[in-house]
Amino acid sequence: MDIRGIIFDLDDTLIRSGLDFDAIRQDMGLQPGQLILESIEQMDDPKRQADCLRILREHELRSAHQSTLIPGVTDFLSDLQAREVKTAVLTRNSRETVSIVFERLDLNFSIALTREDAPPKPDPSGLEMICQQWGVESSQVLFFGDFGFDIQAGQRAGIHTVLFAPGDLPEFASEADSVLRDYSAAAALIDQLSRGCK
Repeated sequence: MDIRGIIFDLDDTLIRSGLDFDAIRQDMGLQPGQLILESIEQMDDPKRQADCLRILREHELRSAHQSTLIPGVTDFLSDLQAREVKTAVLTRNSRETVSIVFERLDLNFSIALTREDAPPKPDPSGLEMICQQWGVESSQVLFFGDFGFDIQAGQRAGIHTVLFAPGDLPEFASEADSVLRDYSAAAALIDQLSRGCK
């Protein structure tokens, strides 16, 4: 596999944000497990929609100021730079939040797409946009993520998916093309995939 670029999810893939989705749902009056962005999008009441967007922004900004890098991320990104592999971020987060996180944690990517820039995952459009901007084929790209939507988006875009799962493996782990448990093993995974091994 000729790896030309790697796209990353942000929360719980590159950073630990501590974003409490259950608390967000509770503050919005949503049911447990209900999809937040999709629920807001479908609301008929403009006032409730605006209130929910405000609540989401408050939670996201708070988490942005508390976020920390996942161990091993800095070294892996440096390794990719040395290999001349392009890097990008695709997140369901807001542009404002991402800007704060990048500045606080000194993160730099050639492209960073947020929910304001592309339809949220599992829609593959954001991944396809990044490949197009890079001028590379989907077969030359990896997508690292921790959530089912990440794996679904990658599959729909024809991109090799890497599930980052440092804890217990989720039920959807078998749907990912590769699994990474710790970033200390990330460079070796890239070497394996470059040699054509999974």
